[in-house]
Amino acid sequence: MLEMVINARAADLGHGLKVRRVLPFAKRRNVGPFVFLDHAGPVPLPPQYDRAADVRPHPHIGLSTVSYLLSGQITHRDSLGTLQIIRPGEVNWMTAGRGISHSERFTHPDSYAGGGLELMQLWVALPEADEETEPAFTHYAADALPVMEAEGVWMRLVAGSAYGKTSPVRTHSPLFYLHTEWQAGASKALPGGHKEQAVYVAKGEIEYAGELYQPGQLLVFGDDADAVLTARTPATLMLFGGEPLGERHLFWNFVSSRKERIEQAKADWASGRIPLPPDDKDEWIPLPG
Repeated sequence: MLEMVINARAADLGHGLKVRRVLPFAKRRNVGPFVFLDHAGPVPLPPQYDRAADVRPHPHIGLSTVSYLLSGQITHRDSLGTLQIIRPGEVNWMTAGRGISHSERFTHPDSYAGGGLELMQLWVALPEADEETEPAFTHYAADALPVMEAEGVWMRLVAGSAYGKTSPVRTHSPLFYLHTEWQAGASKALPGGHKEQAVYVAKGEIEYAGELYQPGQLLVFGDDADAVLTARTPATLMLFGGEPLGERHLFWNFVSSRKERIEQAKADWASGRIPLPPDDKDEWIPLPG
């Protein structure tokens, strides 16, 4: 059963990088363990402005960030010393734990290829027992992820388990995350097996229960394997969900089950106690306010 429809809000990260912000929402703070969803782009900047959309070093705690590109290219650097290029279909899974900082740069000629930079950025809250875990970063190539195709729907399982497949991406709680491409007229049921599920319309038009839904809309369901979607046009849909972890507090890039931990993270970043990426430490985003 469809529980809620959330319409994305426009947000500007600065220097030309505009996003559709979907989660958190005032009446819906999370779907399973997923507490944040931004859809950036497509951003078709010319090469002479290739750094205009750069995201300077900034901190995180208490979550895993999941960066997944539909087009373009990103250079990731973090305070662990990681330097990683991410391309469409690949997964950057960064677990902040007790604290990490990272940057996302767009200096490569392919940064805006394929119609422009288009990024899906999701945050996954960590279980309370893992909120202070050691920070970690793992990159997964596209060919390491399970791919399925049937009835006019192509699917890549980014993380977790769905439709009888399991992704090799290491997670801290039960969840699923799928990138799917639908031919016009294709129909398919949601995977089910998870307490909360959602469908984000990135491109195209879909129908559910006689109603049409457009890009920028998030459809939130419970554990309903009988919910059948139909693509009225070729469509790109991101499906995700899982088991909720309980209340989480969010401030800026910080997520925690404890308000006092958020305050500590603010003080840590303002005083320089969260390290910067060793090869990207000349500038950073200051604490808001």
